[in-house]
Amino acid sequence: MTTVSTTATTLAEIPLVDLKAQYAPLKDEMLAAIANVLDGMHLFLGPEQRDFEQEFAAFCGTSQCIGVSNGTDAIELALRALGIGAGDEVITQPNSFIATGEAISAVGAIPIFVDVNEATSTLDPTLLEAKITPRTKAIIPVHLYGRPADMPAILAIAEPRGIPVIEDASQAHGAEIDGQRVGSFGTLATFSFYFSKNLGAYGEAGAVTTNDPDLAARVRLYRDHGSQVRYHHEVVGRNARMDEIQAAILRIKLRHLPEWNVARRDRAAVLTAALAGTSLTLPVPGGEHVREVFYVYAVRHPERDRLKAFLGERGINTGIHFPIPIHLQQAYADLGYTPGSYPVTERLSNEILSLPMYAELTDEQIARIAAAVREFDAAGA
Repeated sequence: MTTVSTTATTLAEIPLVDLKAQYAPLKDEMLAAIANVLDGMHLFLGPEQRDFEQEFAAFCGTSQCIGVSNGTDAIELALRALGIGAGDEVITQPNSFIATGEAISAVGAIPIFVDVNEATSTLDPTLLEAKITPRTKAIIPVHLYGRPADMPAILAIAEPRGIPVIEDASQAHGAEIDGQRVGSFGTLATFSFYFSKNLGAYGEAGAVTTNDPDLAARVRLYRDHGSQVRYHHEVVGRNARMDEIQAAILRIKLRHLPEWNVARRDRAAVLTAALAGTSLTLPVPGGEHVREVFYVYAVRHPERDRLKAFLGERGINTGIHFPIPIHLQQAYADLGYTPGSYPVTERLSNEILSLPMYAELTDEQIARIAAAVREFDAAGA
């Protein structure tokens, strides 16, 4: 193991996500908005949530948005709105956070996995058709790392068969394909506003978007105990309401999201240039038709764990999104998958490493990251 130099230890750490840098210029506005909610004491299903729903629907380019408690509930409620339940099959990809699978299981359905494209880490449409059966009731592609899945190709397979598509857009707020934002392609789309996301709450929150008013009404019904009138419950629902404080916070952040996404793309471009020629496999550009938002900047390396430790010793924080695919999680052992079931996903899971990425990432920090990677390469050579 390479010894950390005295100079390196005196440098400030580079966080994987820097929420404090984002919060500082918004602090006064945030505290005033929170105080306003507390002064009114309307703490859920209130004016802040209603305004946020309208504003986020307009942002995504949909007619409907339903604020909910978190991204996992968003997927589950979207599935329930479609009437999906016990014994149904829902196709998704295995290299997502387990919430994508959990929501499918929560409604009694069975997750069916499709491997991903190695260049994009998103669901491979060329493998999709073979997994469709008469029991397939929905497809959930994941817009991973801020890159949209290939929605035109997926929809071309799903729509002629009458299979609804639910976009898991939790990592891609504002990403676009041919100028159309994610969240507006599928029958429904789901978002997480987990605090580290491009649009993050100060806690937990989520949303469902759609252009179908009937589906929107069903999501609203399920999120509030199956009730439209208090104490009158039409279906067995749940408590999945968005807190009014989180809605107020999200409304402020949403106004800044476009500029933050532009900055993320700029920071990603600078980072890519700085890392050119190193041993890392860098993110493949999305092309002229795709506009990514770089929720994370995921690279690949065959000695990922050694690289992660090396960077950590130099004060550079990194992450792994995600180290164990859903199909190999102990929670899904009953599905009978074994290593080798989804070779591309499994290869990626052993090599991916997320480097620091946020709008406030400085040129100096990027230079430090690149210098550390080159030092790692030199030590290996």
